[in-house]
Amino acid sequence: MSDTSRFALPLLAAAQAQKHVTHNEALVRLDALAHLNLLSRSLAEPPPAPVDGHAEGSAYLVAGSASGDWSGREGDIALWLSGAWQFQAVFTGLVAFVADEEALIVTVDGVWRDVGPLLGPDRMVAQSSHGAQTRIAALEEELPALSGAYVETSALIPDRAIVFGVSCRTVTTITGAASYDCGVGGETSKFGGSLGIYEGATNAGVIGPTAVYAATPVRLTANGGDFTGGAVRIAVHCLLPVVPQS
Repeated sequence: MSDTSRFALPLLAAAQAQKHVTHNEALVRLDALAHLNLLSRSLAEPPPAPVDGHAEGSAYLVAGSASGDWSGREGDIALWLSGAWQFQAVFTGLVAFVADEEALIVTVDGVWRDVGPLLGPDRMVAQSSHGAQTRIAALEEELPALSGAYVETSALIPDRAIVFGVSCRTVTTITGAASYDCGVGGETSKFGGSLGIYEGATNAGVIGPTAVYAATPVRLTANGGDFTGGAVRIAVHCLLPVVPQS
């Protein structure tokens, strides 16, 4: 055997001359493939090189219908090493970070599958073969300089969301009001009533799963007087269904 079984790293031969060449080649390839960082998995041909060429060790997952220097390498990893494209076949258990999607993927029986995006405000937790998705979201907005009888966020609750709750934190002590309610128009205390006005006060306003059929602002309503100052940070916790894409 002249190469390793998974990464195809070259092995030293007995009594081989210039062993450093083979050894360095293996190190360079291992450096590119270990903790694999794919710049993209959406390209079917090599990206155009900048003026100073491709960065050494750049890696891509070759997309379908590949052409140019990547022709016939669909599903392989394309590595730019020593001024040329080199390719790595995948194997079960290989894990990669896809930089332009901030997502992790893993190979299972030669097929790349999504592990899931990294933590963020809106992330997929399941996907069907035709692109239907179940997404979980924690959508946040701060309302500064509170003023008047009530204030509202932008349309923070998305259309067709299933809402589990709205949480809030008083980040700057509220003035003018003795307390406040958190809700929506028509249900002003839906997510909590008589909430604390002092900095650091919090509330987790959980409700039974509730479908929302139009993008909706969250409303804070002053109690005992109008708002004259203060700030509250609000987070909507919800599930977002995405229809099949084909």
